[in-house]
This record gives sequence, C-alpha cells and structure tokens, in this order.
Amino acid sequence: MPLIQTQSLLFRAMEEARPGAVWQSLFREFWPSYRRWYLQSGEAARPYYLPCVRALRKHMPELLPTYEALSELSGGGDVEARFLSLFCPPPYVTGCSQLVWPGERPLLVRNYDYPPQLCEGVILKTAWNGREVIGLSDCMWGLLDGINEDGLAVALSFGGRQEVGEGFGVPLVLRYVLETCTRTDEACAALARVPVHMSYNVTVVDRSGDFSTVFLAPGKSGDIRRLAAATNHQKKVEWHQHARATSTVERLRRLMEMLDESTMTSEALIAAFLRPPIYSNAFARGLGTLYSAAYWPGEGRADFFWPGVSWSQSFADFTVGDRLIEFGSSPPPPNNDTRGMDLREETSNEGR
Repeated sequence: MPLIQTQSLLFRAMEEARPGAVWQSLFREFWPSYRRWYLQSGEAARPYYLPCVRALRKHMPELLPTYEALSELSGGGDVEARFLSLFCPPPYVTGCSQLVWPGERPLLVRNYDYPPQLCEGVILKTAWNGREVIGLSDCMWGLLDGINEDGLAVALSFGGRQEVGEGFGVPLVLRYVLETCTRTDEACAALARVPVHMSYNVTVVDRSGDFSTVFLAPGKSGDIRRLAAATNHQKKVEWHQHARATSTVERLRRLMEMLDESTMTSEALIAAFLRPPIYSNAFARGLGTLYSAAYWPGEGRADFFWPGVSWSQSFADFTVGDRLIEFGSSPPPPNNDTRGMDLREETSNEGR
C-alpha cells in the first residue's frame, strides 16, 4: 500500500471595497513568491513598463485607475508595476472542469485543479470600479472564477496548448469582464477582443441563463461557442501528454452525460464534482482539485465546497473568515503513462 501524503491550503474570505490595507497586506505576503516566478527567466524576458501600460490602456482602459492604485500600494516599483499589468507573464498550466446548468435557477459549477502551494486561496469581495465582485483571486488582482452583483458568472480552464504568445494572463481578463459587463453577450465580446498569452476556455452565464464558452488562444480572436461545459482542450486534443495526465476527455464526457440526464438535479450535479473523473486527487502529479465552486447568478451567491466541507458567500451576506482544507495525494497508478510528468516544471511554474 503506497504512503498517502497530506497537503493543506488555508482558504480566506476577505472584503475591501476599494484598494487599501487589506490588498496591500496580501501583496506583501505573496510578492516574494510572485517575484521569483515573474523573474524566473530574468528581468529582460518580461516586457518593459511602457509596453505594459500601453497594452492595458489599449485593451482594458477601464482597469487603469485600479491598476494605478494597486501599483502605488505595492510600493511603486518598476518590477511590481510590470507584474501587475499581467501583460506577457510567464506561462502556467491548470486543470479545471466547468459546466453551466441552465434552467429557472441557472448555475455555473467548476473544479479548480492546481498545486496547493501555488494557489492564493483568497476569496475576495471588492467594488473597485463601483460594481461588486466576488471571486477567487490569482496574480494578486486577477480571478480564477467569480460573479458580479449583476449576476454574471465566469470560470476559466486551461485550453490544452503549449503555445505562448503576446497577450495578458487570463485571470486579469476575467477580472475585466466582471468589472465591466452585465450579460453573457457583453462578456463574450470582451473575451473575444482582449489578447491572451496562452490558450484558455472561459465559460460564462448570466442571470437570464444565457451561456457560452469562449475558446481563447494567443494571436487569435476568441471563438465564441454555445457550449455549456469545458475541460482542458478545445476542438480537439493537441497536447496529448497533458490530456492523459488530466483526463480531460473523460471529464468532458462525464459533464456532457450529466447535461443529458433528464433526472439530474442541481444537487446531484454539484455532488458529482466531488467524485472521479471530475474530481482529481492527483496531487503527486501536480494537479489536484483544490476547490469546487457553484455560482448562482439569480441569487448573487457563491458556494465553495470540498469533500465534507462547504462555505457559502453572497453579496447580501459575505462573511470574512477562513477554512483550512487538507488534501490527500498518492502516486499515479503504475499503468498510467505520465512518465513522471510534473506540469509545473514543464511550464516553468515552480516560482509561484
């Protein structure tokens, strides 16, 4: 019997309407690790300050006031400001599964698969541009998934390509969408327009139940599709080693089966995200399920859940606090041909 290893992550719920002391304390906590990650290939490998600001001004100008405030809170340094632009950051890879459950009570459910030591674990409620947003923070002000007060919910998953190009890290694009959009069609237009540096799938649903998934790729306009589910490939599998290691095909097949089950309920669907093949315990390979989230657009509510643990937050009742979550991991099965694959090393992600 192989030895089971346990890892843990402290999830924290924090609230700050405008950038201030709360965000600054988080920056000071995470910045040493982010700095190592950002400069892992040397300072010259990252774009200079002026191209970063010009790219923000061109593609997401509504974020500039917040960007300037956060840059000042970070200390006003050159490297800090370049990092916060999230323009052409180092590459990184996630797992993730996401699905929209349409109907009278539309629902977006997702699993986020990633190494625990590289996740902030911060559920952040803000109103930086006057619109309230709740979501899982990444890269200090980007989002992995989230919802805004108008009932627009989004989630990202890696798109299954190794190609890296000129564009933004997608967490900042999700922040932009929730700060500036109210409906799925608006969100899709923004996602299709803003350039990204790697391939991602972003699933969107609004309060009316309208949904789409946008396939993003560097150097291309986003491909808007009427799809309710996404895992870690787009039209076809292109990175076969990653697909085998993350079971992207098997997970998508299960999601589609659930959409077709006439007796499926929202409760049963949420429970399925805590079971294989959607739930992953493969922390030894670098990508286990760190959290599951259920976003309810009609209710302005976000439920975060783990096996045996749940935590509900909403715009009407947001509770600051924390939850320590433990994860068990074991080595990959002997017949699983992953060749000892560590996705963090393969994408130079170890500094985060």
